[in-house]
Amino acid sequence: MPKVKTNSSAKKRFKVTGTGELMHQKPFKRHILTKKSTKRKRALGIKGTVAPSHKPFVMRLLRLK
Repeated sequence: MPKVKTNSSAKKRFKVTGTGELMHQKPFKRHILTKKSTKRKRALGIKGTVAPSHKPFVMRLLRLK
């Protein structure tokens, strides 16, 4: 029986915390930053949590369930 591989793109995009929450980077902070306010860019730098509705899908991609 072959080993089941973790989804490569998912392991780069999501991180599991010690309490089991799934963290992700917020979008829209790669380019075209001059028109965005400092407050907005600072808020985008903070990691976000995966929504409860998407959690089972991401867990399956990471082979955690």
